[in-house]
Amino acid sequence: MKKSAPLLLALVAMLMMSSCVSTKKIVYFQDPDQVFEAGKQILQQYEMRLKPADQVLIKVTCSEPLLLSIFAQDVTMGTSGNTNSQNISNSGSLTNAYGYTVSNDGYVILPAVGRVPVAGLTSDEAARRIEESIIAANLIKDPEVTVRLLNARVAVLGAVRSPQVVSLTSERNTVLDVLSRCGDIADTGLRQKITLYREENGERKKYSIDLTTTDIFQSPAYYVQQNDLIYVEPNKSQSIKSSAFYAFLGAGASIISVISAIVTIVMVTTK
Repeated sequence: MKKSAPLLLALVAMLMMSSCVSTKKIVYFQDPDQVFEAGKQILQQYEMRLKPADQVLIKVTCSEPLLLSIFAQDVTMGTSGNTNSQNISNSGSLTNAYGYTVSNDGYVILPAVGRVPVAGLTSDEAARRIEESIIAANLIKDPEVTVRLLNARVAVLGAVRSPQVVSLTSERNTVLDVLSRCGDIADTGLRQKITLYREENGERKKYSIDLTTTDIFQSPAYYVQQNDLIYVEPNKSQSIKSSAFYAFLGAGASIISVISAIVTIVMVTTK
């Protein structure tokens, strides 16, 4: 029994160590502070660009509110009135604002204006394009248009504390913002092995992310886009720990530890 005691202790120690994780694998941005001594220019494209099937809110104002009545002709069948909301502000200007869906070929269809191509444009660029279209149609001389993306969201799967579909509250969101909305990466997640899948120009692209280095700040995946999918790979030890064998091994180790303690006590008392 004396000879087997060290072996039992080694087995218990190995099982305990298997649950430990090196801090090098969980600490974010481990590069030295000197990396940021001379500021780094932001080169990535962080503005989201409109894509087919996006829903956008379009708001039109001008100095002559009566001219906006033409946009009130958009009526949904089966309803008692217009789908748009019309409000007169304190300044007396009429505001039309309601949602449109970008068609599969990249257009929004506006009352009296027709098809306006917006796919591939930022919200500001789309607003200017719509303003130009309204002027070209001789409807309003001084339109002011605001475009806002309504349905932007990112799906997060894998080893995070709360996997979910995250609705984006602005058009400038980082992968860190999204992960924090999910409660951060779980203890079993690999911060060096995060994958972001993105649809761009009719192609699906894959980006690898390592949050333990500052290289992420220069990655095209640092700023998320609508419909991105983020997957955090779990640690391989997690699958082992969740297996029946590991459960059996853990229970066996506990039993062996108790037996070893009892035997040790008996041997000491009998001397």
